[in-house]
Amino acid sequence: MMTSTERLAARMRREAVDRIPNMALVMQFAADQIDASLAQYYLDYNALCEANFKTVELYQLDTVDAISDPYREAVDFGAEVRFPEDNLPVAGDPLLRDVSDLAALPHPDPLAAGSRMRDRVDAIRLFRERVGGRIPIQGWVEGALAEAADLRGVSALMYDLYDRPEWVLDLLERCTEVAIAFALAQVEAGADIIGLGDAIASQVSPRAYRKFALPYEQRIFEAVRRAGAIPRLHICGDTTRIVKDMVLSGCRILDLDWQVDLAQARAEVDTVDPDIALCGNFDPVAVLHQGTPEAVTQAALTCREVGGDNWLAQPGCEVPRGTPPENMHAFSAALVV
Repeated sequence: MMTSTERLAARMRREAVDRIPNMALVMQFAADQIDASLAQYYLDYNALCEANFKTVELYQLDTVDAISDPYREAVDFGAEVRFPEDNLPVAGDPLLRDVSDLAALPHPDPLAAGSRMRDRVDAIRLFRERVGGRIPIQGWVEGALAEAADLRGVSALMYDLYDRPEWVLDLLERCTEVAIAFALAQVEAGADIIGLGDAIASQVSPRAYRKFALPYEQRIFEAVRRAGAIPRLHICGDTTRIVKDMVLSGCRILDLDWQVDLAQARAEVDTVDPDIALCGNFDPVAVLHQGTPEAVTQAALTCREVGGDNWLAQPGCEVPRGTPPENMHAFSAALVV
């Protein structure tokens, strides 16, 4: 039987595997497997790691994952974020309420004691101690545009793209510098994969994506590749219009949410770089959470058929909290070759 590390490496090289790697993103779902509150999962790397170990054991996942929420960098920049005991984080007023606030924006150190970025780095160190070499360890950073939205607020940033694009570019530079430092700290700690979340990028035009998101994804991923880790791009939502642009980011794994036609995306990606592994993409809510085991099996088999011979398995986005165990088992069983 292959280890998860062997399985992922072979699949990305289009070699024979015993089962297709299960790359599902688990956050709230993982916390529930050890009866941890969400606040514990978000704020204590020990809880995050134990939740991942348990979820891998129960459902045959092929990564342990340091992703938890999108506010690691934002909190260390100085943003106000509350963490209710067992609910999602709640962002306060934007840190950059006025454009003049950018001048005072700090440059947080991802290794600073007590910081949220350091907590993620410590999670990766614990992963390396416990499963390093056997199970791929996935770190995570926010894309520059997504981070800018966290610091400025989504609505204000959308206006800024048109009203003060040069100011936005200055903000993106600051976000990119921190993202690169954070990514490299995670690779140094033992991360094999660095995922980059840029959810807001699905809400802008292809032209805006090429100006305000893609160049910064490219710079972050170039640093990740040079450090020896696998870059993984994850943009939630309907990215149909920008799939060909996303291929140019430098990613080696490209996540696609359920709104994207996987067969069409495979054809488009193949015209640019067929070695990119697509990951996803059936509906995590309607199918995985609310569907039957039979529906999950069929959705997974359909993705297997059209995703290509280096396709990696996951629903379109995060596994929802409360997903039935029988559906997770059906998903895993559908991946056996």
